[in-house]
Amino acid sequence: MRLDGRVSRSRAMGRERLRRRAGVLAVPNFRRFYTGYVTSLLGTSMSTVAIAWAVLDNGGSATGLGFVFAANVVSQVLTLPLAGAIADRLGRRRVMLTADLLRCGAQASLALALFTGRPALWLFVLLAWLVGTGEAFFNPSQDALTVEISPRDQLGNANALYGLARSATRIGGPALGGVLVALAGPAVVVAADAASYAASALALSLLTMPGGTAGTAAAGRRSLWRDMTEGWAEFRSRTWLWVVTVQFAFFNLITWAPWMLLGPVLGHAYLGGAAVWGAIMAAQGAGAIVAGLACVGRRPARPMVVATIGSFCYALPDIPMALHASAPWVAAAAFSCGAGSALFVTYFSTTMQQQVPPEMLARVSSLSTFPAYGVGVIGYAIDGPLAAAIGTSAVFAVGAVYGLASSATVLSMRSVRAVRWRGEDEPAVSASSPPRAARRTQPAAPPP
Repeated sequence: MRLDGRVSRSRAMGRERLRRRAGVLAVPNFRRFYTGYVTSLLGTSMSTVAIAWAVLDNGGSATGLGFVFAANVVSQVLTLPLAGAIADRLGRRRVMLTADLLRCGAQASLALALFTGRPALWLFVLLAWLVGTGEAFFNPSQDALTVEISPRDQLGNANALYGLARSATRIGGPALGGVLVALAGPAVVVAADAASYAASALALSLLTMPGGTAGTAAAGRRSLWRDMTEGWAEFRSRTWLWVVTVQFAFFNLITWAPWMLLGPVLGHAYLGGAAVWGAIMAAQGAGAIVAGLACVGRRPARPMVVATIGSFCYALPDIPMALHASAPWVAAAAFSCGAGSALFVTYFSTTMQQQVPPEMLARVSSLSTFPAYGVGVIGYAIDGPLAAAIGTSAVFAVGAVYGLASSATVLSMRSVRAVRWRGEDEPAVSASSPPRAARRTQPAAPPP
């Protein structure tokens, strides 16, 4: 009898551990969305290889391929400031559905053009622009939708699962895409990507949402400009948020762009070629998966401290590259970089979702992302000439120094260390406006 009681308690504890670690997957809305999300991520990671091959097979050059990739990023830079405000205004699911359908249509059009002939470069650029526009609307909306479809005590697990999906598809997607391109051609892979966006749209359409959507009730009485102004006020009122945003804007420019742009160049020059560089990228993805699994079920008391500690790891690959170290050292640094990135993204995203009021979350998310794209993209344009002028070692050394010094500076700030994990009964409160009771006693502001 006593043994039966112990077994029952053990099973109950096991169920509680499982609920604490992956209970968000038991929520039907999250499970449906996550299934569609993973499917679209896999399609996107496969199509990146297919589009590159299609451009080159159709007579394009490396410069032409650069135009295609730049179109995707530039469209996001130009759209992000508006995207969050529109999502908060019209509803996150509605905006994400539209974004998925836009991306599905763009990729289906490209697949059709590839099946029927040799599309011109301008068509690749135009459709990449449309896909990037869809991503600019989808991503900040996803941050806000997560709060609507996940229990508050499971937000950390939801973000960890997102990170696991991104890491796994970044490893498996290009490999699978390369095999399919070799067997069936780029058109088939691009068509599969279009189908993956359709699957994501279907999953979104099946969500059971509450009657009202945050931010939509007063949309007809406010201007879009006022919505954007409120989002900016909320963003700048949180010191920890704008400090990290500024850090990563220049981090992407100084530290990350050399790794992504010059890393393959040195991989080709001395590390052992494409196969070795592929293994290094796989090590980075493996680090993210390991750390992502470790994040599931964890609720650090000071999440931004953990996130900032993880951000130190972003700079680690620049060190062996600056020293021209051998491939095993670069792979070890890449593994650590992946692990640190999983820590940072999981707990930064969770903190923002816990701290920022739901009705402003998409706006704040887009404002935190915009500088990283807008400033960071410059690195892809200038790092090649810089490396030619001062050498790759110097570029990587500057990147490593900035990455480590900026993380140390952020970690030293009281506003970052003071952010604490919020429980279920601690709703987010706007930091840019006085409490409700105080607002009721103040005279109405004049119309803008």
